[in-house]
Amino acid sequence: MFDAKAELLEKIRLGESSFLEFKEVRFKGNRIEGPHRDSLADGLAALANSRGGVFVLGVADRTREVVGVPLERLDAVVEFVRNACMDSIEPPLEHVVVDRLLLPAGTGEEVAVVKVDVLRSLFVHRSPGGYLHRVADSKRPISPALLARLFGERGQQHVVPFDEQPVPGAGLEDLNPSLWSRFMTARSDEDGATFLAKLGMAELDAEGIAKPTVAGVLMASDDPRRWLPNAYVQAVAYRGNDIRAGSASVAYQLDALDATGPLDHQVADACRFVARNMRTAAFKHMGRTDRPQYDMTAVFEALVNAVAHRDYSVRGSKVRLRLFENRLELYSPGDLHNSLTVERLRYRQSVRNEAVCSVLARCPIRDEPWLATPRQHMMERRGEGMPIIFDNSLEISGKEPKIELFDHAELRLTIYAAQSDAER
Repeated sequence: MFDAKAELLEKIRLGESSFLEFKEVRFKGNRIEGPHRDSLADGLAALANSRGGVFVLGVADRTREVVGVPLERLDAVVEFVRNACMDSIEPPLEHVVVDRLLLPAGTGEEVAVVKVDVLRSLFVHRSPGGYLHRVADSKRPISPALLARLFGERGQQHVVPFDEQPVPGAGLEDLNPSLWSRFMTARSDEDGATFLAKLGMAELDAEGIAKPTVAGVLMASDDPRRWLPNAYVQAVAYRGNDIRAGSASVAYQLDALDATGPLDHQVADACRFVARNMRTAAFKHMGRTDRPQYDMTAVFEALVNAVAHRDYSVRGSKVRLRLFENRLELYSPGDLHNSLTVERLRYRQSVRNEAVCSVLARCPIRDEPWLATPRQHMMERRGEGMPIIFDNSLEISGKEPKIELFDHAELRLTIYAAQSDAER
């Protein structure tokens, strides 16, 4: 689109439209200061969700002047566009054409710009600002009715992901400002409703009223069980290795906990439960060595995965943690997502609750004595969770964890405990 330079210049002089957006590129040292990558991703996704168009970097959006990009910075700008397409848009925006052009500036000399041709996509794309499309010369949120139609037209099965659906009976006043404001950054200057909508934690209901989404109540309400009765972690520590009621070897409960509150609180409380109930195994190789039964970083990753990827649309099922003398069992409701299988789960990623995962990736984590590996956020989203669970657990117990799927309705992860010399 606008392949001829003369046509592109004419469109720029006329200003932004349904098919054209442009931005000036500003640098601070070697870093691109503007536009922000989220803003670029929103603009690109909005064009893809509409009828396609052109995004030009190197044009001042207020004055419509071609200001250009320094030649030595062109590679950095192209990489900036690529990262926005692949890392800030879901599903990734792969079918774009990036070109470097020389256009005449106001001074008469030619300067370089980066032109990005965006095709109308076969999919509906979600960017940091939510689901957006191009209306005249600006980006606008897609209404629920139009979004449903677009998902149907473009062949995506789940019209609106469950965690992004408005929660009946909940209002924005039910979200605790101290909980959702912790996800804000220095750049977050929007009002609360707009900010929550950008994170997928609020959405318009059928009447056009902003309501908390499932992700919103899970991450920013004091007790999500008010609307989702089974959105908690039930933890039980048993004596022995079996539950056999009515026998002499019955494994009765030593400790129990319902971990409630926002998802990150549930994970932290469940980790503390494991830390206080696990034993220390003693080894005498080269002198006495004390080793905890479980690697707590692996336990932490397992619990984060459980609350992040469980199917919250399954009623009557909760995340269950069972702690026995020789193993830890973690049950998560729901079938495996998309084309995942038990065999592939260790090596591939597939996100069921995109909004929940996105907020967990912004959720700060406090220093905890049970977490040996320092980290900034609850979820790092680098695909390292399952390898950490398997590798760390194998190292400490000598036995690889096991994943099982029951009736396509519940997933069980078993992590084996380290055994002392006396227990071997």
